[in-house]
This record gives sequence, C-alpha cells and structure tokens, in this order.
Amino acid sequence: MPENLHLVTELAIILIAAGVFTILSKAAKQPAILGYVVAGFLVGPHLGLFPQFSTESINEWSEIGIIFLMFGLGLDFSFKKLLKIGSNALITAGITCTGMFIVGITLSNLLGWSTMEGIFLGGLMGMSSTTIIIKAYGDMNLMGKPYAPQIFGALVFEDLFAILLMVLLSAMAVTGRFEGKDMIMGILKLVFFLILWFLVGICLIPLILKKAKRFLNDEILMIVGIGLCFGMVVLANLAGFSSALGAFVMGSLLSETVEGKQIESLTSKIKDLFGAIFFVSVGMMVDPSIIAQYWVVIIVIALSAVVGIFLFSTFGTLLSGQGVNNSIHTGFTMAQLGEFSFILAGLGCSLGVMREFIYPVIISASVITIIATPFLIRLGDPVAAWVDRKLPAKVLAIFNSKSDNRQNSKAEQDEWRKLLKKYFIRIALYSVITIAVILACRTYLPSLLDGLASFSMSERLIKWINLLITLALISPFIYGMVVSGRSVRSSADILLSRNSANRWPLLALIAFRAILASLFVFAVILSHFKLAWWAILILFILEVLLFVYIAKKSASKISRLETTFLENLNLKEELERKAAPVSSAINEKLADYDITIHNFTISPEFRYIGKPLREMPFRRNAGINIIKILRGTRSIIIPGGDENIYPGDVILAVGAKSQLDKFAEMIQELSDVQPSENEEFIVESVVVGKDSLLLGKTLRQLDMRKNSCMIVNMLDKEGHHITNPSPEQIISLGDTVWIAGEKSSVEWYTACS
Repeated sequence: MPENLHLVTELAIILIAAGVFTILSKAAKQPAILGYVVAGFLVGPHLGLFPQFSTESINEWSEIGIIFLMFGLGLDFSFKKLLKIGSNALITAGITCTGMFIVGITLSNLLGWSTMEGIFLGGLMGMSSTTIIIKAYGDMNLMGKPYAPQIFGALVFEDLFAILLMVLLSAMAVTGRFEGKDMIMGILKLVFFLILWFLVGICLIPLILKKAKRFLNDEILMIVGIGLCFGMVVLANLAGFSSALGAFVMGSLLSETVEGKQIESLTSKIKDLFGAIFFVSVGMMVDPSIIAQYWVVIIVIALSAVVGIFLFSTFGTLLSGQGVNNSIHTGFTMAQLGEFSFILAGLGCSLGVMREFIYPVIISASVITIIATPFLIRLGDPVAAWVDRKLPAKVLAIFNSKSDNRQNSKAEQDEWRKLLKKYFIRIALYSVITIAVILACRTYLPSLLDGLASFSMSERLIKWINLLITLALISPFIYGMVVSGRSVRSSADILLSRNSANRWPLLALIAFRAILASLFVFAVILSHFKLAWWAILILFILEVLLFVYIAKKSASKISRLETTFLENLNLKEELERKAAPVSSAINEKLADYDITIHNFTISPEFRYIGKPLREMPFRRNAGINIIKILRGTRSIIIPGGDENIYPGDVILAVGAKSQLDKFAEMIQELSDVQPSENEEFIVESVVVGKDSLLLGKTLRQLDMRKNSCMIVNMLDKEGHHITNPSPEQIISLGDTVWIAGEKSSVEWYTACS
C-alpha cells in the first residue's frame, strides 16, 4: 500500500468500526462511547486483525481527539456560569474528589502499586463522565428534574479539578517527587496563565470577530474557531501546559462571545467525529491478555469507584443542603469513571510513571461503570422512596430543612458577598496584569538596554533605567488595583447606608489593597538592587509620586480598558436580555429559587385551538402562569383570560420545575391525535382510447379533485408536452395523460381509459 494512503486506511478502519459498533450499542440500549471502545478493542493491534496500527499512530489520533473533546467542553463552559453555580456544587465535587483520592491511594497500596501510581489512581477515580450523564439524562428525559442543576454544577467543578490535576501531576511526574511548594507553584502558575489568557482573550477576540463580522459566514467562522483552538494549544505547550488545557481555555473564551453558540453548533459534528476517534483509540490500547490477567483488579476498581462515588457525592450533596431525595439521585448519577479518567491514565503512562498494564485496567473498569450508569440512575427513585420510608421523620426534617431554607439570607450578607466577589476579582485581574508586565520587563528589557552600554553607561545606571521603565509601566495597573471600581463603590455606599459599623471592614479592604500595591513596588525595587531601608523608602516615595503623575495621565486609558473589557464580557448577555427581556428579567431576579421559565410551541393538533386562556386547565391543574405569547412578530405580555390560542403560538410559562414538567405533559396529552390511515399516493400514465371516460372532456368537466386526484401532465398526439394543463384543456384521442393522487382513484380512472 502506498505510504501516503496509510493515514486514510487507518481513518477508514476507525470510522467504519465506530459506525458499526455504535449501531450495535444503540440497539442494545447502551451508550455510544461503549460502542466506540469495543470497536477500538477489536480493530486494535492486540488482536492482530489490523496490524498496521502502531503505538505512535494511536497516540496521535488520541491527541487530536482530546483536543476537540476539550474544545467542545470549553464551548459549553462559562466562567460566569461557574461563578453563578455557587458553593453547593463545589461542596459536592470537592468532597467527592477528595474522598475518591483517598480511596485511590488506599487501593493502590493494597494492590502493591507505587506511590506515583497511587496518586494518579486517586486523581482519576473522582472523575465522573459529563458526556455519559448528559446523554443519559437527555435520553431518559431527566433534564428538568430538581437535582439536575446540582449534578451538572458538580460536573463542571470536577472538570476543572481534572484540568488542575493534569497540570500538577505532569509537574510531579517530571520532578519525581511530591512537594507542597511544587504544588502551590503549579497552582499559582495555572491560575496566573488562566487569568492572563482570559483577560487578553476577552479584550481581543470579541474585537477581532466584531471587525471581521461582515466577512464571517459559517464556513469562515468555523475555520477561525478551530484555528484559534489550535493556536491556544501551541501557546499552552509553550507555557508548559497540556494540549487539552489549551483547547479547553480557547473553547471557554469563545463561549463568552456573541458568536460562541454559533461556533459550538458549527463545530459540534467535528467534535463528535474526533470524539469518536478518541474513544476508538482508547479501545485500541486495551490488551485482552492484560484483562485476563488482572480481571480481579478491574472488578475491584470498578466496584470501588461506583460505591465510593455514590457515598461521597451523596454525602457532599447532603452537606450542601440539597435534601435526601436530591442527594441520592446525585450519588447514583455520578457513580462512574468518565473520559477524564482515560485522559489522566493515558497521561500517567505517557509520562512513564505508570506501568503500561494499568491503562487497559482503568479502561476496562470504566467501561463496566459506564454500562451500569443507566441502571444506577433508574435506582434513584426506588432507593430515595425506600430511604424516605425508613428514616425517622425527625432525621428527614433535619436534612430537608436545609434544602427548604437555604435561600433565607439577609440582604446585607448578600451585599457583602457581592462586594467581596467584585473586590477580589478586580485585585486578581490587575495583579495578573502587573505580574505579566514585570515578567515581560525582566525578560526583554535587559537585551533591549544592552545597546546603551556602547554609550559608556555603567551597568548600575542601566539597572536604574530598567527599574524606572518597569515602575512606569506597572503604575497604571497599580492605580487600577488601588482605586475602587464603580460597582465596588456602589456596594460600599449601600453597606455604609445600612450600617455605619461597616466602615471598619471597608477601611480594612482599602488598606489591604494599598499594602498589596506597595509589595509589588518593593518587589520590583529589590529585584534590581539590594539597598538600605532608607534608600528603599526614598525610592518608594518617588514611586508614589510617579504613580500619582502617571495615574492622572493614564486614568482615562485604564477606564477605557475596563469599559472595553466589561462590554465584551457582558455583550452576549446584553443581547440575550434585549432579545428576551421577559425571560432574562425572571431568570436574573429569581435565579436562586426553584422558579424558571420555559417556552412551549402550540401544535395545530392542540385541542384548545381558537379558545381563550380562561377555558384551559393550565393554572388549575399545573399551577403555572403564562406571562407571554409570541405570535409571529407580535409579542403579548401578560395575556388576559380572553386571549385566544392559535397554532404556532409560543407560550412562555413560569413556575417551579415540577409545575413546568406537569404543564409539558398536559400540552403533550392535549396535542396527541390518532394518526390517520392515509392512502398511498401514486402517479400513473395512460393513453386515452376511444372508450375512455376522459375523451372529449375538459379538466373542469371531469372535476377529478373531488376524487382526490388530478392530471399533472399531458402529451398530445402531436408530441407537445403540457405541464399542469389549464381547466379548459380538452382531452383528445391518443393523448397521454399522467394522473396523480390516491391510489384507488388513480387506478379507477386508468381502468376507464
């Protein structure tokens, strides 16, 4: 086979096998991922059916698949969404990951594995499958359940923990040791680059897309999105991070843009394609001889994962105040090893800190848990009902009271929470920019200033020039760190108006900012010179004067930079708010409560078509309120009881999730009609004879439509075609006519011709 067709051959085998076994897995009502893994196992090099697959090619396909999977995950992610999820999901994810990390370490010691293998095993055992759970919940119609937001929030945090683990474990594998200092530095490095990329990305990417908007069609936008993804992959590798992290970061940045949803839609099929390739490549790495040798270990890991994740996630959800029922459903849903387990196990093997047999062991254990996922999800209802019956009423009241009262917080506490969030986000953003400027100056200024040595300047004088330039460049950002933003000031004014004692903690926050800014200045000075305390003090005073001068000059630029950043950050939500003001207002003000809004489209078969709202049992039986009706370009806000319903109307209903579920069932029941037995539609041609019923008559005289058929074409005896002949067309002897319509009527006319 020609060498240039080797890649095509591999891709053909992968995709054909994936297609066949996905169909089989669907027929067996199993997740598609299972079909992909089985397909990879069968076409992989270990069985010898397709020996052309090498370890290098499998790793390459796997790497490309991971990039697209992480890019798609990032497009569905949002930093702002993460801030809104709150502490409940973080508690669930944190307890689950921590608990399973301990389980993994313990299990590794019992199995006689090395310390590093135990650390990797502990890290991967806490990672549930976002892909499997989303697919299962969609297939089982569970997206609207009250426990679904808690589960998906916890999955988001688990994905972030997995990204962090990839960075930390990679560093540990390279150094070969586990030190708190290395871990802290790894976390700080990750946070620094994430914030820096986020700042630069939010400032530049929306601006670039806006400038190029008139040139962007679907094709170009998809190419730009994928190009940016691979560009960030390269940047992440240069910074010492993985390709997966780079793809995830660019996906999350694009998700904040107006074009984010469109890019997600355009790239979803590519993501599915390369996601399939990734899972097939995972299956290729499974060695049947290792499975036969370590089947006991596989079962132990699978059982430990299912039982451990169920217990820890249930406990974490209970601790976050979500109630017994929601906690049990969360535990059963998350009890599996997901795609990040594959990635972390593969990372350990590629870095040489895990023995090769461990990877197929993890894959096999994960497949077992994936197969069990739908059955475990279905166990949620009966187990929750059994626990509800068996637990004493007082115990249930203790757990459920937290769930019922978790929203009862005071207005002043909410305002403090809002102020602190804005305060620390502002400090973090300006600190990262300041550090980036300092690092850039340390890296590039010395080489730029080397030319000054030719002017007989001393090395000490060049250092002073370097120092002054650095201080001048960071001064605007120090200014941005020290002063309060408009939103922070507004929250502070509210707190002072409510309680004068709040001035002391507010003053403490101001002092903290001033101290932090001073530390940056001292750090820059001390990095250039070792000076006496009085010299440092003089330099600091000079920096303050320089800061005041430059701050006044650059205040407007900093303000414009902040305004641009905030406009780009909030542009998508602002456009959504303008497009759907009613939905946005309700979701914004009532986001912390079990109240939501949903659209329902009225079908032509709806039984109450043409009837007023007051005659419909929506409010009485479901408890919902209809707040808006969209009818073409017309919008009817808070419709009255006399407003009629018509086909195609879009109803916006507001209520609790259970009420909206009930309303959806009512809409479905009231729209169900028995399908009619439509007769087969056929087209037949016939030549008009002397005894024909059609001979000498016009189409108007025949009136064939009343018998559900018509003549759609004619060929007269002179060879002229007449398409859709007029009602006055006379049919002559020898004409060929084509009759279209219901089979019985067409056959009757052809028999009479």
